[in-house]
Amino acid sequence: MAIPLPLVGAIEAGGTKFVVAVGRGPRADLLARAQFPTGDDPAALLTQVIAWLRDAERTHGELAALGVASFGPVDLDPTSPKYGFITTTPKRGWKNTDIVGPLRTAFPNRPIGFDTDVNGAALGEGRWGAAQGLDDFVYVTVGTGIGGGGVVRGKLMHGLVHPEMGHFPMPRFDGDDFVGSCAIHGRCWEGLCAGPAIEARAGKPAAEIAADDPVWDITARYMAHAFATLTYVLSPRRIIFGGSVRKAGKFGENAFLAKTRTHLLEVLAGYIDAPSLTPSGVEQFIVPPALGDDAGVCGAIALAHDALQISMNADRRKA
Repeated sequence: MAIPLPLVGAIEAGGTKFVVAVGRGPRADLLARAQFPTGDDPAALLTQVIAWLRDAERTHGELAALGVASFGPVDLDPTSPKYGFITTTPKRGWKNTDIVGPLRTAFPNRPIGFDTDVNGAALGEGRWGAAQGLDDFVYVTVGTGIGGGGVVRGKLMHGLVHPEMGHFPMPRFDGDDFVGSCAIHGRCWEGLCAGPAIEARAGKPAAEIAADDPVWDITARYMAHAFATLTYVLSPRRIIFGGSVRKAGKFGENAFLAKTRTHLLEVLAGYIDAPSLTPSGVEQFIVPPALGDDAGVCGAIALAHDALQISMNADRRKA
């Protein structure tokens, strides 16, 4: 009989809402969850989150560790005085907000795993979802914004800071004079393909856009260019396409994914010789998340498990 994983707390800190949960893993192992609007008052929200986690402990038992998968940019350098902070975000009220500090105070002697929301989702999909068995893949979320988490040789990508995939520059198609919706970069990937960009192009929310509206084709074409860039640079074995935009309103998720895959093959033009980049294989190259909208919170659980394991290993070395 398999030994059950430790009970941990998880926080998916999104720009629109915080999802808080306790559990040991996905689905039936996710024992309780709640969500709170992110708003513009971090102190008040973190007080709510901590109170909920403490109540959950009283019901389900003591938490062995916590995991936080947060919107960013964030500081992931453990030697930095701002480790655990959301840093230069344009989101009102959240610039230079300490996320990990208040949790450490509220839950002393509990390891805390901290990473970006998309890195967390990538970790969750690798452990329990659409990337199981793969050491090299990318998780992308396209919703209010765009972010991506990369796994290379089985490890999450970190470096100078962390990947900011949603903000790389994009080409301009002939006849497309859309200026882009990103407040910082205009026509970056986020500025062309995120939910606000689609709404700005069409003049209405994505859910109200007709299935035959040309906005879906141009968005899929730009999405394919972005996926081609990720493919050329990172050579992933799979791209997991998460977030609300993939559902494509009245056009539908399956149709939007199919159109994006077709445009990707057109952009690559046969240059990369791999079975998954052929008409018969590309359906398994760009896929939706197997964990669905739970990818982020499950990733936070995985971050907590990893933090606990690191802490236990460090204790053994000291002994």
